[in-house]
Amino acid sequence: MLSKAGKVLMGTVVLLAAGGAWAASGDTAPTTTLSSVQIVEQMQRHNQARAQALKHYKSVRHYQVEYRGFSKTVVAKMEVEVDFDAASGKSFRIVSQSGSKLLCEKVLKRAVESEKEAAQDKGATALTAANYRFHLVGSENLGGRTAYILDVEPVKESKFLYRGKIWVDAADFALAKVEAEPSKNPSFWISRARIQFTNAKTGDFWLPEKNRSETKVRIGGTAVLTIDYGSYQIS
Repeated sequence: MLSKAGKVLMGTVVLLAAGGAWAASGDTAPTTTLSSVQIVEQMQRHNQARAQALKHYKSVRHYQVEYRGFSKTVVAKMEVEVDFDAASGKSFRIVSQSGSKLLCEKVLKRAVESEKEAAQDKGATALTAANYRFHLVGSENLGGRTAYILDVEPVKESKFLYRGKIWVDAADFALAKVEAEPSKNPSFWISRARIQFTNAKTGDFWLPEKNRSETKVRIGGTAVLTIDYGSYQIS
């Protein structure tokens, strides 16, 4: 059953890899009266501009997966150095790993491989009208900044897509937060999978901050994958 849960945990990394380029204090009025179509168009335009400006960064990520089931808890951890270059893409180097060797091999290392796969076809994971239907439901103050809240529904079922809510920063039109579930359940043995993901602003760029994915297995057990993306050295 552990390997079944691992498939969903790896999939969440694929889902969110292309979205990376806060607690809510209550509803506030949007800064402008934009439609969902206008918000998505602005988001795509700003994302493209930021992507063109971002040339290079380094970071050290902290991956952890914990499986609880059948009166047993199994944990694995991994540190991964990520080097992004606009010309050549991302490269990953495992710095250290500990805990369950099975989880390291079957979940954490495959999660890294899944992100590489997603990077090869960014169009398949992008928040665009080709992949999603969007509905504006309101706005919130998120970390002192106003963010639009949109419901997102995938146009088709795919391991690369999800359904749920996204928060878009109203000033920078950047993806700030995601609460969702995979659009396609990869296995009968998975009863539920939930994704929580945040981006944070570093200088002029919005980059992945934290990812938490919780998967429940039908016959018992819960697997939780967390990724702390660390601090970024941008050049």
